[in-house]
Amino acid sequence: MSGSLNVLVIVAIIALVVVRQLKPQRLDADGKRWWLLPAVLAFMAVREPGLLDAAHPAESGVLLAVGVAIGALTGVAWAWTMRVWTDPDGAVWSSGRPVTAAAWVLGAALRFGLYGVGLLMGVHLGTQATMLSVAATLLARTGTMVWRAQTLRPTYRVAAGG
Repeated sequence: MSGSLNVLVIVAIIALVVVRQLKPQRLDADGKRWWLLPAVLAFMAVREPGLLDAAHPAESGVLLAVGVAIGALTGVAWAWTMRVWTDPDGAVWSSGRPVTAAAWVLGAALRFGLYGVGLLMGVHLGTQATMLSVAATLLARTGTMVWRAQTLRPTYRVAAGG
């Protein structure tokens, strides 16, 4: 897939997720397919050669790992800044707050800083690295949100055969 198509996919996924986070949405505490979108993005990122800079494989590997870690930390921060509540029927809901946008901006700034470090080192980090980082962000965010939703569900401890 070309670099410009990768950028289009990344922007479309981020736009979809950000629009969804701005309005309250019901969370599925069962979370059966929460990993699917990040898995597709990760597959798209690693399926073609060029994820690492051939001229600087070790340095680009380190920068890729740091980028994925920044993505995962951004996802966790994003999830913890979301407002999560239960309605009278017991359904779990979430919505973003202003601090959620700050988590996004900080994560993006760290990622851009990482690309700047790569440029200073002469290491090329392409759109595939960005896509893998976005996959880590979404995986960490959604996994944390599913976990938070599960902790808000009531657990009824009733003796069996009572």
